Amino acid sequence: MDKDINELRSEINDIDREFVELFIKRMGVSLSVAEYKKKTGMPVLDRARERELLNRVAKMSGDDMKTYTRLLYSTVLNLSRSYQHRFLDNTSALSEKILSASANTADVFPSEAVVACQGVEGAYSSLACEKLFRYPDIMFFDSFDGVFSAVQNGLCRYGVLPIENSTAGSVNKVYDLMSKNKFYIVRSIRLKVDHSLLAKKGTALTDVKEIFSHEQAINQCSGFLNSLSGVKVTVCANTAMAAKMVAESDRRDVAAISSADCAGLYGLCSLSSDIQDTGNNYTRFICICKDLEVYPGADKTSLMMTLPHEPGSLYNILARFFAYDINLLKLESRPLKDRDFEFMFYFDIESPVHSDGFSRVITELSGSIDDFTYLGSYSEVL
Repeated sequence: MDKDINELRSEINDIDREFVELFIKRMGVSLSVAEYKKKTGMPVLDRARERELLNRVAKMSGDDMKTYTRLLYSTVLNLSRSYQHRFLDNTSALSEKILSASANTADVFPSEAVVACQGVEGAYSSLACEKLFRYPDIMFFDSFDGVFSAVQNGLCRYGVLPIENSTAGSVNKVYDLMSKNKFYIVRSIRLKVDHSLLAKKGTALTDVKEIFSHEQAINQCSGFLNSLSGVKVTVCANTAMAAKMVAESDRRDVAAISSADCAGLYGLCSLSSDIQDTGNNYTRFICICKDLEVYPGADKTSLMMTLPHEPGSLYNILARFFAYDINLLKLESRPLKDRDFEFMFYFDIESPVHSDGFSRVITELSGSIDDFTYLGSYSEVL
C-alpha cells in the first residue's frame, strides 16, 4: 500500500532532523579548520580544495542528482566560508570606519551648506539641491568633474549629482568619478522629472530644426523625438544650459528639452509639455562628500564590485545578502572596457548600519573581494 501524505512528511521530518544535526556538526569542524588556518596563516578560500570536493560529491550522487548536489554543496561551502570569516574577522577596518563615522557625525543633516552642482540655474541638480538643503549656497560647474574638483579642493562641502534615472538607467560617469575620487554618498533624493520642449516666444513646433539637451533627457524623450521629422538633436552638458543656449541664440528654429521652471527663468515658452516616454520618470540624485558622514537613520548602502568571470560568483554575493536578511534594492551590471568578459556590478542594499548582519556582510565582502568599493551609507529623502 502506498504511503499517504502524512507518512511521507513524517519521513521527510526525520531526514531533516538528521540533516540539520549533520550540518551543525560539519560547521563545527569548519570552525576548527578556521582555527587551524588562523594559526598557520592560510587563506579561507582554497579553490582547488573546493573544486575537488564538488567533483567528489557529484560523482557520489550519480548522474540524475549530480547537478542538484553541486548546487547544494556550493551553498554549503559558501556558508562555511562565511562562518570561518566570522571567526577570523570579527570586524574589518571598513566596518569600524563606518561605525566611527556614525558616532562622530552630527545628529541632524545640515540645513545650509555650500553645494556644487553641474549646469546652470534651473538645472534639475539645483532643484534636487533645494530639496535636500533648506538654505543651500549653490555653485555651478560645467561638468561632473568640476563638481568633484570643487568638493576635493574644499571650495564646496557637498556636491549634488544625478546617479540614475528610472528610464535611462545609471549615470556611469558619476559612478566612475565616485570610485576614482574615493568620495561618499551622504544622502539621496528621488526627483520626478517632467520634460518640456522650450523655445522662444513666437516659435511654432513646425519651425524647430534643432533641439538641444542633455543625453539622459534625450534618451528619456526618445518617443517624442522620433515623432519629429527632419529635426537635428544636439547633446549639450545640461538641460538648463540647453534652455539658456536657446534663449541667448539669434536663431528662431531651435528648442531645448528642459524643465518647465526654465521657461520662466529664461523667458521661453513651452511648445509641448510632459514629453518624456513615461509619466513615472524619476531621477535619483546623490549628495556627495569627501569625508565619510553617516547620519542617524542611514539604512541604505551603495557598493561597487568587480566579480570573477566564473560560475557562481554573483550567486555567492547574493547568498550572503540572503543569509544576513539584507534587502537588495538595486543590482545593475556594466561591461568593463579594458577587461574582456568582466563586469562591474552596482548594488544598493537596505540595512541599518548598526545591525549585526550589515557589519558581517561588509566585513566579509571587503575582505574577500579584491575590487570592492564602498560608496556610503545614507537615507533617502522622498
